[in-house]
Amino acid sequence: MKRKSWLFLVLIFVLVFSSACNSTDSPDVEAEGEETGGTIKIGVLASLTGALESYGKQTQRGFDLGIEYATDGTMEVAGKKIEIIYEDTETKPEVAVQKATKLLEEDEVDFIVGSSSSGDTLAVLPLAEEYEKIMIVEPAVADSITGAEFNPYIFRTSRNSSQDAVAGAAAIAKPGVKIATFAPDYSFGLDGVAAFKKAAEELGAEIVLEEYADPAATDFTSNLQKVIEAKPDYLFVVWAGANSPWNQIADLKLQEKGIKISTGAPDIPALSIMEPLVGMEGFSVYYHTLPNNDVNDWLVDEHKKRFNGEVPDLFTPGGMSAAIAIVEALKESEGNVDSQKLIDILEGMSFETPKGKMTFREEDHQALQTLYSIKLEKQDGVPYPVPVLIRELSPEETEPPIQNK
Repeated sequence: MKRKSWLFLVLIFVLVFSSACNSTDSPDVEAEGEETGGTIKIGVLASLTGALESYGKQTQRGFDLGIEYATDGTMEVAGKKIEIIYEDTETKPEVAVQKATKLLEEDEVDFIVGSSSSGDTLAVLPLAEEYEKIMIVEPAVADSITGAEFNPYIFRTSRNSSQDAVAGAAAIAKPGVKIATFAPDYSFGLDGVAAFKKAAEELGAEIVLEEYADPAATDFTSNLQKVIEAKPDYLFVVWAGANSPWNQIADLKLQEKGIKISTGAPDIPALSIMEPLVGMEGFSVYYHTLPNNDVNDWLVDEHKKRFNGEVPDLFTPGGMSAAIAIVEALKESEGNVDSQKLIDILEGMSFETPKGKMTFREEDHQALQTLYSIKLEKQDGVPYPVPVLIRELSPEETEPPIQNK
């Protein structure tokens, strides 16, 4: 009996010891696995259909190429695989919220990126704060994103309306000049005009008319008639989307009426209908021949190889910049996706992009970046007016005011 009791006690000891080993060793193995393996998920919101479809697809191409570039083709960082999940916002804020919620709750993404529309982006911003996830804004430009609607989880690689405004005003504004503005009637256009007006008036120009149109409109005749009646020296146009006003501006012969046109050079499809504006001076966010750096050279070469000789367009480098920013932050964090740790890394972080060095300003997380003063010129063999560099506008020159106080 004593022998049986002793054997029973030994058996109990072995079972207890084994259980204790399993309960302490297993978490260590799992934790180690999380450090050296696993997946980082990035959810990208973009207008993959609708009026801003071309912008969304440019961002998508750029983001894919950016992850590849920043990871040297491995699609991994700090030993973790990167998975990208794209969702179409359809350029509808309510859909953007639905898709963002799906990414955060069902897909459990570690980052949000987007979107093509400022309206979509503004609708999603509160979710980044609610779920405590970093959101990289690209390519939406409304000032309020890093201004009145700012929260600490938001970082923006796209330029904002004030940066555009400084560049646009520098091209045409001076004492005695009368300027009319024309823009779509939503946050992108409203913020763009407000920022341009401030910059132009500081340079001595007078804004004689602010004209806004339905962003879904296709007939702008009545709007442009008001511009003609105001008799400005310049019409400064803030526009995005396929339903642009360029054909009707040409049809109404504004330039023959003494009204010079100025704007930001748009994407290539829109440039193709700007033949009447050859000679116009304005600014550019990006055209593939404007930057002179190794990252842009790689982007142009790879884009041509993969997309039947097509060059990257207006928002392709922005998608790439957003991807590079995420990977560089993850390299610094050694793959840790804790948002507070990432905020500490991203604030003030500089990183190389197709547009040169960008820096996330610590105060409002807006990326300071280069823009370009350009003139539209006709070039042999190119079926649209080409933005030709007058000079680079440095990040210091285009630094916008801090508006998130």
